[in-house]
Amino acid sequence: MATEVVMPKQGNSVEACILLEWKVKVGDSVSTGDIICEAETDKSTIEVESTAEGTVLALLWSEGDEVPVMQPILAVGDAGETYEAASSQKDTPEVGTSSEGSAQAETVKEESLNVPQAVPQAVSGSSSRVSPRAKNRAEREGVSLDSVTPTGPKGRIIERDVLAVSSRSVSVSPAARAAAQSSGAPVPQRGSGIAGRILLKDLVSTPEDQAGGIPAEKKVIPVRGIRKVTAQRMKESVDTTAAFTLNAYADARGLMALRKKFKESDEKLGLNRISINDMVMFAVSRTLTSYPYMNAHFSGETITEYENVHLGFAVDTPKGLLVPVLPYAELHSLKELSEKSKHLAYKAIDGKAQMDELSGSTFTVSNLGALGIDTFSPVINIPEVAILGVGEISLKPIGTGGEDVRFVPHVGLSLTINHMAVDGAPGARFLKALTQNIADIELMLAL
Repeated sequence: MATEVVMPKQGNSVEACILLEWKVKVGDSVSTGDIICEAETDKSTIEVESTAEGTVLALLWSEGDEVPVMQPILAVGDAGETYEAASSQKDTPEVGTSSEGSAQAETVKEESLNVPQAVPQAVSGSSSRVSPRAKNRAEREGVSLDSVTPTGPKGRIIERDVLAVSSRSVSVSPAARAAAQSSGAPVPQRGSGIAGRILLKDLVSTPEDQAGGIPAEKKVIPVRGIRKVTAQRMKESVDTTAAFTLNAYADARGLMALRKKFKESDEKLGLNRISINDMVMFAVSRTLTSYPYMNAHFSGETITEYENVHLGFAVDTPKGLLVPVLPYAELHSLKELSEKSKHLAYKAIDGKAQMDELSGSTFTVSNLGALGIDTFSPVINIPEVAILGVGEISLKPIGTGGEDVRFVPHVGLSLTINHMAVDGAPGARFLKALTQNIADIELMLAL
């Protein structure tokens, strides 16, 4: 009897994973613990292991599919055994089956039409032979199920079948249709309107015009994976917090002088890679211990203040924004903080960060200074009550007591606070203390 291997659950917040690459194919032999595929969660890349052994009978999803957790992704059984997915299971058809089993699902091919339109192909059978996802997609896309050719198990209409019809259906504006009928001008397969809609200006009447063709449609990027989760969390943060931002500048002469000494120090000391941002994070971790109301979570009903600083820091990765977390940051020396945060950042960039390394922060720092940003309004990483934005170092005019003015390097700081949990004055006191601690970074290192 065939055994199904499911997409494993990756933490409480992960609802689906994107299947990146199959490591096996139909007909391969696998053992328990073998890597069968790579998948991407909203935070990192994972390797999925087989929980059964035998011959691969079917791959139930295609590379690039977004697979709900705890759903079957692969079927394993005895060589020569057949496998048919239950009708209540996934909406995506098998990528392939064993040579002794069912034939591979055919690829839906787009047809070249003079005036693009859906090709009617009647489907017999009751609505029970339409998957819920396919039905919902058809309603959203305005596709008649009677025009859909089923390719799912036992003649079932699945989501891919609806998308195949939808991708061939391009609307024509009334003006363009009337002009084409009256003039006989050829109608292109895609136009310059939204979703390829053919407009009056898209009609071409001369060979020269036709040779130029219609400009390619803008690239459409599915919102999923890390980008989707980031979008949801940012929207939730804006919707559930009363956010306001305080801006200040900290004297950066101490930071710059210390950074220069670190770069010129003996490599054996391991201080050469300590950055300005490391020193700012160090100052943040020490300052928060004196202002516990800033090192807190807000639930709507309660405020939880934390004794230890679990410092999150935003990292720009190829797959989107991630926030690794350095636990007990206030207990680390500057050198330790620098080394550990860089290690976490590299893991996040490589897609190898673990779930525990990307959760549990009590305060977050986001640095855009390297991109030339002075001040900005970072979005709170809920349920935290505040987030610090760090800008670039720039010269600021400072009075000397008389008429003379000096230009002194300062680093921009932007503190976004949830006013539902922290008022303006307490937030300003924390920011003022932080600017002073950054200016006196040498003294902070002695504590």
